[in-house]
Amino acid sequence: MFDVSEDVAGRSYARVYRTLGRQVLHEFLRQAVSASGGRVLYASRADRAPIYLGVHGAHDERIGLLVYPFTANQRTITNRPLDEHRMQIRYGGEESWAGEHRLGLDVAQVDTTLVLGVHVERQMFIGLDPALYDPLPMGISFEFKESDVAAAIGRGWHVYERVTRAGRRRDPRTAERLETVVMFRPERLLDYVRLEREAADLALDPPLRFIAAQQVATRTGREHAIGALHPLEEQFGMSSADILEMINKRLRLSVAVRGGVAEFHLERLLTADPSVAHVEPLDVDSQPDFRVTLADGRVLTIECKNTSPERYANGDYRVEVQKTRASTGDPASRYYRVDQFDLVAACLYAPTKKWEFVFKDAELLARHRYYPDRIAPMQRVDATWQREVTAAARPR
Repeated sequence: MFDVSEDVAGRSYARVYRTLGRQVLHEFLRQAVSASGGRVLYASRADRAPIYLGVHGAHDERIGLLVYPFTANQRTITNRPLDEHRMQIRYGGEESWAGEHRLGLDVAQVDTTLVLGVHVERQMFIGLDPALYDPLPMGISFEFKESDVAAAIGRGWHVYERVTRAGRRRDPRTAERLETVVMFRPERLLDYVRLEREAADLALDPPLRFIAAQQVATRTGREHAIGALHPLEEQFGMSSADILEMINKRLRLSVAVRGGVAEFHLERLLTADPSVAHVEPLDVDSQPDFRVTLADGRVLTIECKNTSPERYANGDYRVEVQKTRASTGDPASRYYRVDQFDLVAACLYAPTKKWEFVFKDAELLARHRYYPDRIAPMQRVDATWQREVTAAARPR
């Protein structure tokens, strides 16, 4: 049951749900605050969801948490894997699940919203991305493996990607069909809150959320204050919002950042490719972006480029393959030599809004009209480009 006339801690949210038998989740959350270096100043009722917690952090921060907790457990279910754990996203009975169940989100980002699986039996939490669970998909089950549970318990913090699939009533929650899941022990709760605040401030998509969560893994439970500045904020003397706005307003800076984002997605794609044994980013001037070792032993270098949002008249994409500037007195130096890398990876995000890539052997690219040992600056991305690295790479 829900009652839209109620509020939580004096704040009006979309819905407040009456709950039964969730006192143990309420207490587990309170204990986790203490275990992670905080002190509970206020806690809303245990028989209502979401739960609001006012917290005093270890570094004298005041933290407001709006928590949507869901019970996680491991039960033997016919025709299901024995190593499977699960939680169900649900409040109330099935008759109350109709309509949209929006999360309570603080537009001022003073309070932080968490969507958490609470696995009391294994003394751990499962953190879900609120942006992907708003509105709450009532009635769905969220399954996860014992191997992930064991990793979280063993290390205290475990990050992995989970495939999201379309259901009978819903589309996949992400365009990438992947979501980032963070499992952690109670003493890392406030670290997770800090991650969630950063993710909300920067509107991180699932891949960037994954990287941010991995970086948090090395922090100790009481090392960073909630809301502490990112190192770049301290270095630049700017807020995260100001940095993003600066990038957005300056064309060359925005182009450079987009190049880095494309490289991030390409590295992720290559790492997940079973035909690729090892991926090495090469963040060095005058070097290709990646050195890749294939499963068959071949070693390739790859240069990553963003395609243009504009297409040729026949619908082919176009990609610029040249350096930003030439060396003084050498106009040819702006153009890549054919032997500078093995493959070009063209990122298709600009024209398609999807983080997809196609590849082509550098030897097969069009040559510069005046410098025959150089690659032409503009290339047509047509049917000769390949979706797979191994299909584009020549036998060696």
